Amino acid sequence: MQSGHNVEMNPRYPVGEFAAPAVVTPEDRTRWIVEMAALPGEIRALATEIGEARLERTYRPGGWTARQVIHHVADSHMNGYARWRLALTEDTPTIKPYAEAAWAELDDAREMEVEVSLRLLESLHKRWVRLLYSLPEASFERGYVHPEFGGKVTLGQSLANYAWHGRHHLAHLRIVRDAV
Repeated sequence: MQSGHNVEMNPRYPVGEFAAPAVVTPEDRTRWIVEMAALPGEIRALATEIGEARLERTYRPGGWTARQVIHHVADSHMNGYARWRLALTEDTPTIKPYAEAAWAELDDAREMEVEVSLRLLESLHKRWVRLLYSLPEASFERGYVHPEFGGKVTLGQSLANYAWHGRHHLAHLRIVRDAV
C-alpha cells in the first residue's frame, strides 16, 4: 500500500477483527488492563456526547443502536467476568456461550435507559480490574474452553479479546456520535 493512501473504514469492524495473540507479554497485559479500567468512563463520556435523543441511531445499516451497543458491552463483560472467575477456580472449564444478538433484541437492551448499564460497567470493571492486577503471571496461562472456538482460550488471550471488544464498541459509538 502506498503511503498516505486512505483505506475505507469497515463500520462493522472499525478497529479490525480480533486476532488472538500467540504470545502475551507482561507489557501487553498492562496495556489491556489499563484499557479495561478506562472503558466504563469512555463509554459514559460517549453516551453523554451522543445524547438521549440520538441513542436510537445505528453505527451502520442493519447494526445495533447506540443504546443496544452500550447494553451489549455490559452483557458481554458480565459473561466475561464470570468466565474468568470460573477459569481461576476450576480446571479449564467449558463455558456456555450466549446468543448475544438475541440478547441485544430483548426489551431491556432495546428500550432501557443506558445509565443502568453504565453503572453496571463501572462496578463490574472496578472488580474485574482489581482481580486482574492481583493475579500472578502464571494465572494468565489458565483458561477455559469456548465450544464455538474449539480448544483452550488462555486468560491472556481472553484479556486481549475483551480489551479489543471495548475498543471495537467505542469505535461504533464514535461513529454514531460523529454522524451528521
